[in-house]
Amino acid sequence: MILYNCPPSGNCYKVRLFAALSGLELSVRDVDLAAGEQHQPWFEALNPWQQVPVLHDGETVLWDSQAILIYLAERHQLWEWWPQEPGARARVAAWLSVSGNEIQHGPADARLVRVFNAPLDYPHAVASAARTLETLEKWLAEHPWLEGSRPTLAECAAYPYVALAPEGGIALDAYPAVRRWLAAVEALPGYVAVDA
Repeated sequence: MILYNCPPSGNCYKVRLFAALSGLELSVRDVDLAAGEQHQPWFEALNPWQQVPVLHDGETVLWDSQAILIYLAERHQLWEWWPQEPGARARVAAWLSVSGNEIQHGPADARLVRVFNAPLDYPHAVASAARTLETLEKWLAEHPWLEGSRPTLAECAAYPYVALAPEGGIALDAYPAVRRWLAAVEALPGYVAVDA
């Protein structure tokens, strides 16, 4: 399995984090976004959106970090990460959606502006991040993990951009339950940091 990756990307990190936590081996090939490698015909043939991550597994080519997480869990029957019970699976899927929406358009967008000079509305990203972190704080004050009694794909999807929020100027000091959860993820066997 080849993961087309960009090291600072939180979305790529979601996949690398899950692989590390679950013991999956990936061959990682970095794509030089700054040099425009994602616009080369060979890469556009893998992903017409010209974005990373992309997973290439034999005949299967997938883009979108959430889709890749689901595929890896299904392909390798990692049901502890992607529960088979319909209600639990739907709740994990809801957190994958939160990762791609609320977390993306809050903490992740703020980081894109601050670190990569993305032409996004920074005040809007900061306000969205505050709403997202307040909601996460309330949830995690009453739950040890995002869904159930152990980490799931929800952690792998949500953790990266919450952990990287300070790079976008979003302080986490006011969110003790969120910080406790981040520390719990970081204490998991196999954990790797974004720059690992």
